[in-house]
Amino acid sequence: MVDGETLVADMRRGRAVIVWAVVGVGVSSIVTQLSLMREMLGAFAGNEMVLGVILGNWLLLTGMGAFLGRTARRLRNPDSLFIWAQMLLAVLPLMQVFLLRTLRDVVFVRGQVIGPAETAAASFVLLLPYCLVSGYFLTLACAVLERQGDSRGVGRVYLADSLGSIVGGAVFSFVLIRLFDHLGILCIPALLNLLLAGAVAVCLDRKVPAGIAGIAIAGLVALVAATDLDEISTSLQYPRQRIVFRGNSPYGRLVVTESAGQINFIENGLPIISTDNVQQVEEAVHYAMAQRPAARRVLLVAGGVSGTAKEILKYGVGEVTYVELDPLIIEVGRRFMPESLNDRRIRVANADGRQFLRRAEQAYDVIIVDVPDPSTSQINRFYTAEFFRDAKRRLSAGGVLSLAMGHYENYVGPELAEMLVSLKRTLRQSFRNVLLIPGGRVFFLASDGELYQDIAARIERAGVATKLMNRHYLDAMLARDRMTDLARVTARSAATNEDFSPVLYYYHLLYWMSQFKVSFALMEAVLLALLAIYLVRIRAVPLAIFASGFAASSLEVVLLLAFQVLCGSVYRQLGVIVTLFMGGLAAGAFLANRRTSTAPRKDLARLGLALAAMGGLIPLGLMGMAGAGGWLASTAGVQVAIGAMTFVVAGLVGMQFPLAGLAESADSVLTASRLYTADFVGACVGALLASTLLIPLLGVTAVCILAAGLNAAAAAIILLRKA
Repeated sequence: MVDGETLVADMRRGRAVIVWAVVGVGVSSIVTQLSLMREMLGAFAGNEMVLGVILGNWLLLTGMGAFLGRTARRLRNPDSLFIWAQMLLAVLPLMQVFLLRTLRDVVFVRGQVIGPAETAAASFVLLLPYCLVSGYFLTLACAVLERQGDSRGVGRVYLADSLGSIVGGAVFSFVLIRLFDHLGILCIPALLNLLLAGAVAVCLDRKVPAGIAGIAIAGLVALVAATDLDEISTSLQYPRQRIVFRGNSPYGRLVVTESAGQINFIENGLPIISTDNVQQVEEAVHYAMAQRPAARRVLLVAGGVSGTAKEILKYGVGEVTYVELDPLIIEVGRRFMPESLNDRRIRVANADGRQFLRRAEQAYDVIIVDVPDPSTSQINRFYTAEFFRDAKRRLSAGGVLSLAMGHYENYVGPELAEMLVSLKRTLRQSFRNVLLIPGGRVFFLASDGELYQDIAARIERAGVATKLMNRHYLDAMLARDRMTDLARVTARSAATNEDFSPVLYYYHLLYWMSQFKVSFALMEAVLLALLAIYLVRIRAVPLAIFASGFAASSLEVVLLLAFQVLCGSVYRQLGVIVTLFMGGLAAGAFLANRRTSTAPRKDLARLGLALAAMGGLIPLGLMGMAGAGGWLASTAGVQVAIGAMTFVVAGLVGMQFPLAGLAESADSVLTASRLYTADFVGACVGALLASTLLIPLLGVTAVCILAAGLNAAAAAIILLRKA
């Protein structure tokens, strides 16, 4: 009797430590994903297409790993493999980041713009080891729990993985990113997973893996104490420049280098500020200021550290309000380029530019928006009809708004023309006059007052000294043939760019893709063809999980976009939304595991219909908030409303997975493999299509309706099919 009780206690202890090991891998997975995504933005071009490709590869490869995990049911001793897999997942991320930094310029030419095909191939190879092992690990965990006598292993593994993701995502967003570099951050989950692997080995009496885990822990601690991996890898990343600063902010990895006396700010691998960049600074300022040389108040959104704020002061303005989102850029700018902000007339505001403008009470004579092209949905917010209406309300009578996009080099291709026409039409909805200037970039000046083309004469009359923008330079840039050509190509009509229908962001993707020998339409067609083949072969229950995975990722993208639009890019609050989503998944899985279902297929179908209804209600809620006033329109109100929608969607998705595990008639390992594969593939398709095609082209409402329809169809198929 005593031996029996001891055996039961040992099995319970074994199940508990295995579940905790899965939690550890959940922490590692989300921290690794976030760190690698940020690192890859530095290695590849940082737009949403790249993010979609990388995230799509991550989810697809993890799904492939889960699919391969079905082989675990044929293993005689899966426990040891479980321990080795966890130790491998501990050390792989450190190797991936180090190799990414050091081999990027070995595989590709230094300075080369990497296209989508190369990005897809390189990220696939880099992510393959970790993602395959992590996907396999989830299915393997179900096999190990089954050997320990756990009949609900599929649901427990899903819950444990979700809990780990909550902890990892929250700690990364709110703590780690502010204290450590990416390699330092990854050392923490590495140590955690080595400790957990050792605990599993001890609990299951596996002496060799336990000893190896102990050696690996000691080696990792010694490595961190003796070397600075971030300093070594960054020096290899920028071999011909002196690194004077490196650090992380919530918005990216910032590296500052010095070369021949020139200071360069490099954020996420892209140069954003350089000293002595006269063309960038003077064009950003003088095209706009020459229109209103007597301006007293000027609002500058981004770019002030480069010298634009100081350049504006040449016009004798009373105050320049410089708004910068990333506090690290301001802090480091003051350290290395103090002369750019050291005037009492420059007022620095650390805030989201759009949110600042919406809340501003005073009027400005000139508003200069010095942001990059709308290559992401975040930047696209500064090119929409809603933003232009906000800007007009904050301009004094006859005030001027200035922004730039694209590069004009004596020829306007069809993709660039589409962008220019869309932006011009969007501006014309708010402003009576719009003037396009073909400088280094194409500058747009918008006002209800008169706009002037004789920029050189107006600068001279104002008595402003410039280095580059003299009469000779401006006569060449504003030559009649250039101005006429620009007016000709923008004379036709195009779609208006709006917050919830960001077509300009889609046009920019086409423009970016046109620089490479890859067809955007062909890529999407291949993806859809492969998806159709998969869906034809899938069983009814995994189809429901595919549909919920699609809804989870696509609706999360919708809600994050809506939060950015309505509330601005407030990083901590966006982190709360992501954490709420993971919390909803965990809460749903917990409730489903606690409840015994006598008809899991019917319950799964009901949840699918509930998720479909939620998908249909989200657009109504977002439109209501966009037009609301009072508390509901405030940051707190939007955060509560979108947080609630996020939690409900995630909760419904989280409840489906354990029910699907009960509804499938196959053994637990095969069931786990099928369900995890369907979940990851659905999430992959939803994230990739929603962010790069569906939202920009069709709008938020269409994406929500598509997710709702897919889940309703999957629910109907479950009720009609037996398998």
